[in-house]
Amino acid sequence: MTAETTTETAEATGSCCSPGGSCQGGTADISLGAHSAVYEVRGMTCGHCEGAVSSEIAELPGVISVAAAAGTGEVTVVSEAPLDESMVRAAVDEAGYELVSQA
Repeated sequence: MTAETTTETAEATGSCCSPGGSCQGGTADISLGAHSAVYEVRGMTCGHCEGAVSSEIAELPGVISVAAAAGTGEVTVVSEAPLDESMVRAAVDEAGYELVSQA
């Protein structure tokens, strides 16, 4: 199952925790023409988990923003172009979690 979009929206709802683990507002800026993909990640249970996953994915080239939600297991990634799923999987594995699929 895949959920990918190219968006021209200026804002998107995000996690309360930034990739660095600090709290931030509930919206994330999205560049015009950016690519958005939602991934299902197994094992996240709290804000710390969200921060760990977000931090690893944010280091991938071209990533603009990452919003992880432990409650749903969804991680929304906004990037300049579609990301190679194997790179996202490796980042999630590095954080200690499992990428199930693109949601």
